[in-house]
Amino acid sequence: MYRTVALRAKALKGLLNRNLRASRYVSSSAVATSSWGSSSLLPSMAIPLTGVSLPPPLADHVQPNKLKTTTLPNGFKIASEMSPNPAASIGLYVDCGSIYETPSFRGATHLLERMAFKSTLNRTHFRLVREIEAMGGSTSASASREQMGYTIDALKTYVPEMVEVLIDSVRNPAFLHWEVNEELQKMKVEIGELANNPMGFLLEAVHSTGYSGALANPLYAPESAISGLTGDVLEEFVSENYTAPRMVLAASGVDHEELLKVVEPLLSDLPNVTRPAEPKSQYVGGDFRRHTGGEATHFALAFEVPGWNNEKEAIIATVLQMLMGGGGSFSAGGPGKGMHSWLYLQVLNKYERVQSCTAFTSIFNNTGLFGIYCCTSPDFAAPGIELVANEIKAVAQGKVDQKHLDRAKAATKSAILMNLESRMIAAEDIGRQILTYGERKPIDQFLKVVDQLTLKDITDFTSKVIAKPLTMASFGEVLNVPSYDSVSSELKKIELS
Repeated sequence: MYRTVALRAKALKGLLNRNLRASRYVSSSAVATSSWGSSSLLPSMAIPLTGVSLPPPLADHVQPNKLKTTTLPNGFKIASEMSPNPAASIGLYVDCGSIYETPSFRGATHLLERMAFKSTLNRTHFRLVREIEAMGGSTSASASREQMGYTIDALKTYVPEMVEVLIDSVRNPAFLHWEVNEELQKMKVEIGELANNPMGFLLEAVHSTGYSGALANPLYAPESAISGLTGDVLEEFVSENYTAPRMVLAASGVDHEELLKVVEPLLSDLPNVTRPAEPKSQYVGGDFRRHTGGEATHFALAFEVPGWNNEKEAIIATVLQMLMGGGGSFSAGGPGKGMHSWLYLQVLNKYERVQSCTAFTSIFNNTGLFGIYCCTSPDFAAPGIELVANEIKAVAQGKVDQKHLDRAKAATKSAILMNLESRMIAAEDIGRQILTYGERKPIDQFLKVVDQLTLKDITDFTSKVIAKPLTMASFGEVLNVPSYDSVSSELKKIELS
């Protein structure tokens, strides 16, 4: 319908332009008379223009493309969905993150992320880069605590080349010693700069402090482990963990049958090794402090929440994070951005010594964290922690009204749907869901759970969360930060009040 209207408008514009050009040297009054005064020169809008072929109008409803999944005999999974986009995104996702690092492999996933798309047994790094440039493609790699991801993005016409480059990079890395050493030097710089990102530093701290076991493994390689990382260590780690049942190739914008023809010959020989049980982690809570001085105190209060295998409660944690919201005292996105969230209304708008206050979640398969990060002036550290505790108490006591919940639910759904408009995020979502659930759950199912959440769900969930042991982390000028026991006991009062 809209395309038809647009084409007719263009045709009329051309007719008008021709009339105006014909009267170019006539007086302005003549132009007005010949172009606009004589309506008889223009055809009726109801009469089709001769010689103009109109395409059929767009359908009122386009059937969403269904995901297709194939499991090879060795257990490797291939999943894809088509899209009208002229480009395609393909990702290779591995059920292997820092939780699988033993002491001898500490920091391996961090280095693997940096070694992605380097020299392989079949290509030099220079040749690899030139091939990707020739496609007009882009690549990326990411390491998390549970999974590794490698992606490539380019026009659909290059799908066979994209797949071959991606698989060669993941399956056949050369781990040349000079490339490894170069990335190790960059890692040292990256680790040193982590202290310049207090929120990122504290997020790492709440994991290493709050968990005992695999999830306490750092996402960034410890400085003490860097000297032990070599190409041989990476090769051994990859051979142990990059096995067929633990890998998924996911694509957005690619025909499934075409993808199978390219992928199957390249991956059918991957070893079919029984998928190991996920390393165990136990939430214990605790206190972390690092005094560096300065003009600010950064702290985080965090609690355990269920993981994605308890889907409803993980979704509640996501909505709770959106409800609490927060951010910096200055909204970089312009006036009003995020300023209707709970932490903005109750903290940032009322206390000028609070420079930043924001809620965060970090959700894994079987467990997760919900918390609040805050930055204050050092003399406001103790009142700031009490303030954050009181706002958690307010939610647990049901002081949030329906208006706040409706806004949080709408923001959650909006964020998910807008993210999935990106083909790269769509491919990542396919791969990571299949690694977690063995399938990709329909987006409508997620949206339905969000729509059905009530104020009681939020209140009950928050009350249950703050009953768990507290994880507290602080950084900067921490001399005025109250003791762990005093903050924990205050939260127990919140629980009982």
